Amino acid sequence: MKRTTLSLIAVATTLAAVTGFASLTAPDGAPAPEAKAASRLPVERTGLACPAPSTSEVAETRYTSYTPPGTGTGTGQGSPGKAGQPTAQLTAAASTTASGGTAQGGRAKTPKIPAPVTAPGKPVTSEADGPGAPALTGAATGTLAPGWTVQQTTVVPAGGARGLLGLSCGAADTDFWFPAASTAKERQDYVHLTNPDDTAAVADIELYGPEGVLKSQFTDGIPVPAHSTVPVLLSTLTAAAPQQSVTVHVTTRSGRVGAAVGSADEKLGSDWLAAAADPATTAVLPGIPADATSVRLVAFVPGDDDADLKVQLATQTGTIVPAGAGALHVKSGMTAALDLPDLTRGQAASLLLTPSDPKKPTPFVAALRVVRGKGENTEVAFVPATAAISARATVADNRAKASTLSLTAPGAAAQVKVTASAGSEGGTPVTRTVSLKAGTTTSLTDLVPGGVKGSYALTVEKVSGGPVHAARTLALPQDGTPMFTVQTFVDDHGTVEVPSAHQDLGVLD
Repeated sequence: MKRTTLSLIAVATTLAAVTGFASLTAPDGAPAPEAKAASRLPVERTGLACPAPSTSEVAETRYTSYTPPGTGTGTGQGSPGKAGQPTAQLTAAASTTASGGTAQGGRAKTPKIPAPVTAPGKPVTSEADGPGAPALTGAATGTLAPGWTVQQTTVVPAGGARGLLGLSCGAADTDFWFPAASTAKERQDYVHLTNPDDTAAVADIELYGPEGVLKSQFTDGIPVPAHSTVPVLLSTLTAAAPQQSVTVHVTTRSGRVGAAVGSADEKLGSDWLAAAADPATTAVLPGIPADATSVRLVAFVPGDDDADLKVQLATQTGTIVPAGAGALHVKSGMTAALDLPDLTRGQAASLLLTPSDPKKPTPFVAALRVVRGKGENTEVAFVPATAAISARATVADNRAKASTLSLTAPGAAAQVKVTASAGSEGGTPVTRTVSLKAGTTTSLTDLVPGGVKGSYALTVEKVSGGPVHAARTLALPQDGTPMFTVQTFVDDHGTVEVPSAHQDLGVLD
């Protein structure tokens, strides 16, 4: 055996002895505590960004801010209020153009800002009319941080942006996918970039059509100043021919932004398109209304391999293959679309996408454009693919006799606990445990707080079993038009894994 090998063994043996001694004995000679497994603790701070709701003169917007009870044990230290006092507050963001100038209409002179949440378990609402309502950014701290959510609901009764627009305000991030956007002549799709931070961000927007990437006229990135919002009309980003279905990819070179796509179709209506779940080899798109008259599936593969997808529908009674539309081929780097006529046949359902060949899984992103009504009385909404609820998720601004909760267990049976909170103006919370059969979608329309007044929140908590995906449909018909919006449930990540402290071997230096 070589001498260098013997030396290495000797050194290793010495280090093992020293390390073993240090792990068993504290510096003062007392036995050192054993390292414990990481524990989950409530988050101490949550941030959200809400885009400017509408430019319509007749728009009516309601904000609903809510924190579910149950996990908030934080101290609230570092909050902008009194020391140790939790806060949940939104503030107005300045509105600028993609070139950095002030947007038309500018920042609202006297914006109506939602009142702060004061305690978990009770929604707080505020209303703003007309085009002056600004984009909002905000944060919740302490006991109000875990699960804090803000719902933005806008009714536009007339005009080119007619419709019911709903959006759960999202957290800032660096990467977003939006299938089912469009640059078609009849569409006005804006991507709204909102920066909640104290430093500027720079964002890139890429568009992908049926033939691949659409060359963008923005090559140096889009600046998004601190605490401001920038709306960008998608059709102005490219000189390519208008495309009915495109996929939008938003990334940041520096900083973070909140992102959402506001879509207005001059014939079908308008709504928000929220970001789809991250690319994955399977997808669940929950909450297709029972009376949907038109459904279009849009998918995109960001990687180098094509994807062959099996299309299934999870109904109230089981999983079926839609007639004549059981498969979709998606080429790498290209947006694929599939029209699904007469999809639901009177049953609320969810779309399931899986690899046609389980041995060849390919990550993809997907979303649905859903239409209700016919002729001139139509309305549109979007359903992005959504991840399963790992622990808890909430959607606020539900209304009695207007909300439908869809729960889908795509692979295995599951149980969830669903809570309807107190109303913003009164009412008693109601909780129900719901058992879900494998491969089915369960719809709830009767889970309403006792004596409810005002709007309320719905919270879904995972109890047992396989993955569960959820969506809420809010239907507020007006003058014969079946106005509606669909929000998917996104896990609130109200707790975070915190590693336990252990003995520091640095004392041996």
